[in-house]
Amino acid sequence: MRVLVTGADGFVGRHACAALRAAGDEVVEVHGPRGEGISSTALHFDVADEAKVKAAVSEVKPEAVLHLAGFSSVAKSHQNPARVFAVNTMGVVHLLTALRESAPKARVLLVSSGEVYGPVAEGTLAKEGHPHVPLSPYAASKSAGELAGEQFFRSYGMEVILARPFNHLGAGQDPTFVVPSFAAQIRAIALGTVDPILRTGNLDAIRDFSHVKDVVDAYRLLLLKGEAGQAYNVGSGEGRTIRSVLEEMIALSGVQARIELDPARLRPSDIPSLVADTTKLRALGWAPKLTVADALRDVLGPRVGAH
Repeated sequence: MRVLVTGADGFVGRHACAALRAAGDEVVEVHGPRGEGISSTALHFDVADEAKVKAAVSEVKPEAVLHLAGFSSVAKSHQNPARVFAVNTMGVVHLLTALRESAPKARVLLVSSGEVYGPVAEGTLAKEGHPHVPLSPYAASKSAGELAGEQFFRSYGMEVILARPFNHLGAGQDPTFVVPSFAAQIRAIALGTVDPILRTGNLDAIRDFSHVKDVVDAYRLLLLKGEAGQAYNVGSGEGRTIRSVLEEMIALSGVQARIELDPARLRPSDIPSLVADTTKLRALGWAPKLTVADALRDVLGPRVGAH
């Protein structure tokens, strides 16, 4: 199938494009406006620019769309809510409007986030029917984007499917995110360029971690078999504290370091526990093939995580 992938130059986008091509799909990449020069064949535009979105969709007329483009940092979303909504919510509206005009039969996977659920009681798995209680502009903008997708499905019969990924890890993730931040600090400690101190935010939060390669496999499956108008959690279904992940990274790396709380790394609001119920996704035949340890080795890199 011919798949338009927005956000193709991002962390997940690079893995997704590789997986789609390996499966035999024709991939048309959309990079951000500042990604020029990365790929001569990619399209370049900001999803918040309605005219450019319409022009691109009219040109490509995709059979399927994997919509990954978005403002992805929960922490940074508190600093610029207007931009977050312009990209994560209006970007969805622009894309679906363009598809309705030029490729109304395209299968569309809108990638939202498990963050839309907000706080879920510890020991309880977040099911797709769980109410949305967003605690950040990022989560609120993703929830609003979902509403737009559901409306286009109900009003116009468009084949819109929603994915709600939980935390995913792998090579190439931006170091502003928690686990790549740990990895960058561990590498610096291993090289001896900094003091052996790991500066962290809240380590007691419980999260659901998956390997990015398993996540992109789920996305392709949802494009093929997901039911339009439905949401699907994408995660491992297992919760663990961020502290346990950090301790595993330290063990894998072999470095000796002291852990120190950095108040600057704390979020204005945080979710104590967020773990996915993945029953719906698994019913389609998906199951993770890789472990958190596999992901952590990829994040650390071969020189550090070879122990």
